[in-house]
Amino acid sequence: MKKRAIVISAILLLMLFIGAFFLYRNYLPKTKEGEKSITVTVVHGDGSSKDFDLQTNSEYLREALEEQDLITGTEGEYGLFITEVDGETADDTRQEWWCITKDGENINTSADQTPVADQDQFELTLKEGY
Repeated sequence: MKKRAIVISAILLLMLFIGAFFLYRNYLPKTKEGEKSITVTVVHGDGSSKDFDLQTNSEYLREALEEQDLITGTEGEYGLFITEVDGETADDTRQEWWCITKDGENINTSADQTPVADQDQFELTLKEGY
């Protein structure tokens, strides 16, 4: 009887993992292939901003930004941690960091995981304070 309960539990656990995997795949942000035109607004620490109109075949934001040499950073467990944008470096001692938004709204993915579509508008803003 105890063996049967263990087998049933193992099967249910496996089914749960399979279901979670399919849900994850369903709700992943979808990428678009082909040429896209995107706008990236960089808001510097002094409050000035600069717009960049990019033409790209990249599927993710990081690739599009690196094509134009707009960003540099360090690799982390979630992808690239952006440390420099348009020649301005975030100062760690002042708790500065680059925030990515899309159409003024926060996004919950890194540049590595943010898909781009034609006519997307992104903002990279230098923020202070964690």
